[in-house]
Amino acid sequence: MDISNNVNSAIVSGALGIKRASDGISQNALNLAGLSAVSAPSTDPQEFLANASLNQLSASKQLLPQARDGITSDLVGLSVNLANAQASTKVVGTANDTVGTILDILA
Repeated sequence: MDISNNVNSAIVSGALGIKRASDGISQNALNLAGLSAVSAPSTDPQEFLANASLNQLSASKQLLPQARDGITSDLVGLSVNLANAQASTKVVGTANDTVGTILDILA
């Protein structure tokens, strides 16, 4: 029985899981950072123009395709991706321990 392929497969699978979880965490964090609070209009002309610019950017951003269900889904997504990253890390750790045990046995 060739266990090297199984260990390699576990390491690759764990690393891929960590990468996907990291990408998901980044996307959820980006979505949460994109949420903005509405502020009251200012009487300062510079601040008014800055807010107008931000509102225009926000309006342009809405034209881009986005899958956004709100803050709740992004927070749940962060939690799910964290759990996936932890599980994938355990897979890589177990594969690493297995390799160490095999080397000890063969040495």
